[in-house]
Amino acid sequence: MSIFEIIMLVCFGAAWPFSIYKSYKSKSTNGKSAFFLFIVLIGYVAGILNKIFYNFDSVVYLYALNLIMVALDLFLYMRNQRLKSNN
Repeated sequence: MSIFEIIMLVCFGAAWPFSIYKSYKSKSTNGKSAFFLFIVLIGYVAGILNKIFYNFDSVVYLYALNLIMVALDLFLYMRNQRLKSNN
């Protein structure tokens, strides 16, 4: 377990709740990119797979938490896109 990996995941993870809240409340896609969210999602999946196959430790749960938050933000992006096209 690397303290630097933990710090990185906590710092990145700290930003997602604010992004999710903004997406939920604004019902807008302004300032968001589905491509970016998808790339970040792939990064977290790769981190989880690395932990599972090569170096399993409890840090995998931080990857999973971040993955869930990014997936939720991507879901909200798609919802907001739909709302925008219905107007």
